[in-house]
Amino acid sequence: MKLSTYFRSTAAYRVRIALNLKGIEHELLPLNLFTGEQKSTEFLALNPDGLLPVLQVGDDYLTQSMAILEYLEEAYPQTHLLPENLVQRAYVRALAQTIVSDIHPLNNLRVQKYLGNEMGVGDDNKLQWYRHWIAVGFSALEKRLAQSAGNFCAGDDLSVADVCLIPQVYNAHRFDCPMENYPTINRVNQDCLKLPAFAKAAPEQQTDAQ
Repeated sequence: MKLSTYFRSTAAYRVRIALNLKGIEHELLPLNLFTGEQKSTEFLALNPDGLLPVLQVGDDYLTQSMAILEYLEEAYPQTHLLPENLVQRAYVRALAQTIVSDIHPLNNLRVQKYLGNEMGVGDDNKLQWYRHWIAVGFSALEKRLAQSAGNFCAGDDLSVADVCLIPQVYNAHRFDCPMENYPTINRVNQDCLKLPAFAKAAPEQQTDAQ
């Protein structure tokens, strides 16, 4: 298994965590998003979206982090990241989707570049944009987690919600987003980062870290 990744890619970070949690042997193939390697003819042949991550499984290439996480869950169920109870499973998926669909897309690299390069938005206003959407998303997420979290997002079992949360918290810290209003998010983040699978997947531990 080979994963095309970038050390600060939130979506690739999710998949790195899941691969580690499930103990799946894999090779990381770093791709530099800032120099445009994702726009090369070779990479676009694998993923026409020009986005990370891409997981190579044999002769197949899987894209979109949530689809990859679902694949890993079904192909390697021994270490599960979704609850058995269907209602709880839907809840965990909802937490994950809040992060990957409502928070992350508004703040990812290509949006930031478009705001600056095409819309002429200055750095201070881009930072204001970033912090606004983190605050909107994390405020709602904190209320949910205050009701459901144990050691992790949904009780005391790790789930795909934790896999998605930790990369988003990393980004929030990177952009100095105020975090004092999210005690549950902060606690879950701290508990997850103590685990080797999360620590190994952290951006600063990647070979392409800058």
